[in-house]
Parts: sequence; structure tokens; C-alpha cells
Amino acid sequence: MTTTHAAKPLPPRKVPPLTVRDAGILEGVASGASSVQLAASLYLSRQGVEYHIGRLLRRFRVSNRTALVGRAYSLGIFESGSWPPKVRREFVAGG
Repeated sequence: MTTTHAAKPLPPRKVPPLTVRDAGILEGVASGASSVQLAASLYLSRQGVEYHIGRLLRRFRVSNRTALVGRAYSLGIFESGSWPPKVRREFVAGG
């Protein structure tokens, strides 16, 4: 006699809140902006933008910008159906 075991759904992953700056960087990366474009729009240096992107890559445990955006979408961080992508307020500290 064989029995089938239904797979238990995984619990939702906890995502620590993003800072307002990190949310802006993540939105820019998701919209395809370069580091130079992000730096100009966020009043940061290019190195500052790359620092924040590096922190996000480590935080989400991914190796590149494309994977970062994919992971953020899969975690439900972006609002559904918006362009340019917008981080949902509940994922922003103090949001």
C-alpha cells in the first residue's frame, strides 16, 4: 500500500526592513539604471551606489543585479503591476 505525502508549504521568509536608501537603490536597479544614473538621481557618488548595491547583494545572498531583482520579486518586495518597480511600504523601515 502506497501513501502519498503532500509537501508541506514552506513558511514565508522573513525579510528585514530595507532603509529608504536601500529601497531607492533596489528600485533603480530593478528599472535598469546604471550606477552613474542612480548616483545622479539619488545625490550619491558612483562608489556610494556600488557600496549599497554590494550590501544588497550580500544581504539577499545573490551574485549579481539580475539575481537581486529576481530575488526581490520572488519575495514580494515590489508592488505588483507597477512600472517603474516600487518597493512595497511594509518592507521599508519606518514606511
